[in-house]
Amino acid sequence: MGEDITTHRLIGITSLATNYCSACENAREIEKGELIDTMLNLLPRIYWEFLDLTADGIISIEEFDYFSSYVDEDYYENIRRNIEFLLGPDDVFLETFEEDMKYSDTPIAASISESLADIFQPLFNFISIVKDTEGEKIVEAYMQCHEDFESYWSQTLCNVLRALNNLKFNVHI
Repeated sequence: MGEDITTHRLIGITSLATNYCSACENAREIEKGELIDTMLNLLPRIYWEFLDLTADGIISIEEFDYFSSYVDEDYYENIRRNIEFLLGPDDVFLETFEEDMKYSDTPIAASISESLADIFQPLFNFISIVKDTEGEKIVEAYMQCHEDFESYWSQTLCNVLRALNNLKFNVHI
């Protein structure tokens, strides 16, 4: 893949991540239906971009330094609580892909707000690194975020997308 195309794609991914983070940060100021619609719009696109642009598809870097997190526990909790407050009782959904589900006779509950905050953290870190380095570390920031995507937040995204879809079409909001 050419360097210009890669740079263009990474800028597009940065824009998607920024829109996602902005929606999470402003959850207290919007209606529940607007947040659900926004997430149903952004999450599939974010998933596709991180799935489609693999580390192999970008400029190869043998080693890179990992960046520290820009999201501390208080900020994470603030994002999670604001979304939880907005969703109210609709925040909880049954988790079917939890590893412990194999051994449990009872359903395992998950939280939309926690799932969205779990996705928020690596995406916020990604856009913060890009911003703080004036774009010079966009490839390294993406690679770090992509590793996290493969490790955990891709599954979280798929699970919360199912829950949000249920709210949109099966629960009257």
